[in-house]
Amino acid sequence: MDWRHRGEYISKHGLTPDVADEAFADPNRLAIDPDPSSDSGRTIRVIGWSSTTSMLITVIVLPDEGITWGVNAWPSNSTDQRRYREEQLDVDQ
Repeated sequence: MDWRHRGEYISKHGLTPDVADEAFADPNRLAIDPDPSSDSGRTIRVIGWSSTTSMLITVIVLPDEGITWGVNAWPSNSTDQRRYREEQLDVDQ
């Protein structure tokens, strides 16, 4: 994932690109395409676990011409935590 334009931006949430990449790579991640909060409908919301921070991280990415751009990332709120848990329950059934 390419964070060259937004890597410093996510630091306002106390995160680094490495933590966001770790959550994005979670094999149990939940990808919501398109992101329900996207105005353009082009971004994807990925909710995944970061073992570095021991928490769920929400990552917003924009796929464009073969590059996956990191747009934003933050510790998951209660809604995204619920979405992730419910997805894991659905997979286990």
